[in-house]
Amino acid sequence: MADPLPPGTPNAVEGLDHFLRRRTSVIAARARGGRPGEGRDWLTPGEVAEQVLKARLDAASTTQSGFAERLVWFWNDHFTASAAIVFVAYFLPDREQVVIRPGLRGSFASLLKGAVLHPSMIFYLDQRRSLGPNSELGARARGRLGLNENLAREILELHTLGADGGYTQEDVSEFAMALTGWSMDIGPQSRTGQRLGFFPERQEPGPRRVLGRVYTQTGPDLALAILDDLAHHPATARNVTRRMVRHFVGHGLPGLEARLETTFLRTQGDLGAVTRALVEDVEAWGPPRKVRSPMEFLFATARLLGGLPAAVNPTGALRAMGQPFWSPSSPKGWPLEDEAWAAPDAIKTRLDWAKEVAAQVPPTLDPVALLDATYGSAASPETRRAVARAADRRQGLALLLLSPEFQRR
Repeated sequence: MADPLPPGTPNAVEGLDHFLRRRTSVIAARARGGRPGEGRDWLTPGEVAEQVLKARLDAASTTQSGFAERLVWFWNDHFTASAAIVFVAYFLPDREQVVIRPGLRGSFASLLKGAVLHPSMIFYLDQRRSLGPNSELGARARGRLGLNENLAREILELHTLGADGGYTQEDVSEFAMALTGWSMDIGPQSRTGQRLGFFPERQEPGPRRVLGRVYTQTGPDLALAILDDLAHHPATARNVTRRMVRHFVGHGLPGLEARLETTFLRTQGDLGAVTRALVEDVEAWGPPRKVRSPMEFLFATARLLGGLPAAVNPTGALRAMGQPFWSPSSPKGWPLEDEAWAAPDAIKTRLDWAKEVAAQVPPTLDPVALLDATYGSAASPETRRAVARAADRRQGLALLLLSPEFQRR
C-alpha cells in the first residue's frame, strides 16, 4: 500500500471552503483598503502543496512501499490536474487520497471515472463553466454561459484513447454535451446547498452519439456510461500501457508495450494485473536507462540520506530544476523523454543543488561507504575513483549525487 497523506491536508469539501473563505477575505480586504490575508483562517494553495511535499520527502526516507509511491506519481501525472492553475492545489490532496491511492490495484474504469470527475479536474479544465445550451440553466443564461470542451477533449486525447485513437471533433462535442451537469458551485451563496458533484439543471438534454454508439442515459449515468466504454476501448489499452512502459522503463520497447496491452485487454483493465505483468517482465529489468526527473532526484536523495537537510528548500529546488511540485504547464503532464531533463542548463541546476545538499550534511558522512551500501558492485570504477579522490567528503557526496548511477533509474 502507498503511504497516506499527512493529517490536516484538506479533503475536497474543505479545499473548496478554503477557496471560498480566501476569496471572501480578499474582497473584504480590498474594500477596506487592507491587506488580503490579515488574520486569515484559511490555507493558501502554496501552503497545501508544501505540506504534502514535505510529508512525501519525509516518507521517502523510510517508506516500505516505494513502488506503490511511484505508481501514485504515475497516475497523478496521467490524470494531470495542475496547480499551475493555482486554486487546483486545494483539491489535489483529496483526489490522491480518495481516488488515486485506493485505485492502484483496481479497475482502470473506476480510476478513470474517479479522477476525471473529481473537483480537481472540474476546476482545472473549466468544466465548472460548461453548461448545456438547452439545459434548464442554459435557457436562463441567454448565451452568457455555454459549452466548454476542455475536459472532453483531454479525456479522449490524454486519459483514454490517445491522440491516435480515432476520435473526431464531433465525438469531442458530443462527449462534452454528455459531461454537462458535472460541475461545482463557487458562487457567494449556493442556491441548493450543493457545491460539488452533478447538477441536473446544467445537463444538456437528449441522447448523445460518441464513437458511433448512441447513449440514451440521463443524469450522471450518461457520462459514466461513456467513460466505461472508453475505459475498455482497445485504443485506451494501447495508450495507457504505452505510457506506463515509457514512464517506468523507457522508450523503444514495442514488445513490452504489446505484452502489457494484451494483459490490459485480457483483464478488462485490471490495474493490479497490468502492474504485475510490468514488474514480472524480464525486459523491464534491463540496465538503468531513464534519466531521473527532478522530483525523482529529490526523492532518491532523501532516501539515500535518510531525509533532506533542514536548510534545503525542496520547493525552490524543484522550481529551479524545471519541475515545480504539482505544476506541469499543460494537461499533458510531465514529459516522458530523457531529453527534457538532460539539457546542459538542467544538469547545471542539479550540480548546484547537489553542492547545496552536500554542504549541509555532517562532515563525518562517508560517501564511499554510502556508495558501497547503495550500489555495491554495480558502481562503475569511474564513479568509485571520482568519489574516493574527491577533495573532501562533502565534495565526494556531491559527485555521488551527480554520478550516472544516481542520475538514472
